Amino acid sequence: MAEAKKKLLTYAGLKALEDELENLKVVKRKEVAGKIKEAREQGDLSENAEYDAAKDEQRDIEARIEELEGILKNAEVVVEDEVDLDKINVGCKVKVFDITFDEEMEFNIVGSTEANSLEGKISNESPVGQALMGKKVGETVDVETQAGVIQYKVLDISRSM
Repeated sequence: MAEAKKKLLTYAGLKALEDELENLKVVKRKEVAGKIKEAREQGDLSENAEYDAAKDEQRDIEARIEELEGILKNAEVVVEDEVDLDKINVGCKVKVFDITFDEEMEFNIVGSTEANSLEGKISNESPVGQALMGKKVGETVDVETQAGVIQYKVLDISRSM
């Protein structure tokens, strides 16, 4: 069997996943068990929408627990003090100039499980993240996106954590 690919995580990302896993195991499992018990007490399960919904929720919770355990088992945590600021890597905050749209932007480069574009966190596996990885201040990169090619110039690299 092939070894699972390591998932890069910042310490904050690791903590968030551990907290979510703990909440699912300790709180959500009990909540859904209570819902299932209540639905069973209503009698006939063959046409019991509450029972079906609770069982679906239970399946979703168990699937997410399994997913999180897999991620955490294969996690490689980026050590904040060891992030190389000479080039872009996971754990870096990157300031770029978008040459195509004439604007400055900032990204935090994170592992794929932490990505959240609304928070400015982009995955090292995304098209933009892949293009920026390993680049240095002053370098320019072309990124192929759905909107076409976008050109960025790296202005600054710092720790994002």
